Amino acid sequence: VQLQAFGGGLVQAGGSLSLSCAASGRTPTNNRMGWFRQAPGKEREFVAAISPSGVTTYYADSVKGRFTISRDNTKNTVSLQMNSLKPEDTAVYYCAVRFTSGENYSFDYVRSEAAYTYWGQGTVVTVSS
Repeated sequence: VQLQAFGGGLVQAGGSLSLSCAASGRTPTNNRMGWFRQAPGKEREFVAAISPSGVTTYYADSVKGRFTISRDNTKNTVSLQMNSLKPEDTAVYYCAVRFTSGENYSFDYVRSEAAYTYWGQGTVVTVSS
């Protein structure tokens, strides 16, 4: 399984970016997909996740109301629409996946790195003030 994330770049504060992540290889459509980020000098943190059906979404408080996660199961892709970007959103963004058909997991579990098996290489998002 390989995950390819793209869409990062440089944007001014208040602007928008859309990230996408495509899964290739032997990837069942039943999977949980998530986004994490790591800012310089900080630990990697959870951003958002989406259940296999796309019905259930999870967000970190820091991005709630500004970011939207979605998925296209026909293409095995997940997207992260980021609006009202702030300089503190600057980070390397990683997508991750775990094969599961489960729809309802606790937020504390879904936001943990243990809830994911495969990780992409990351795409850089820089928000200037």
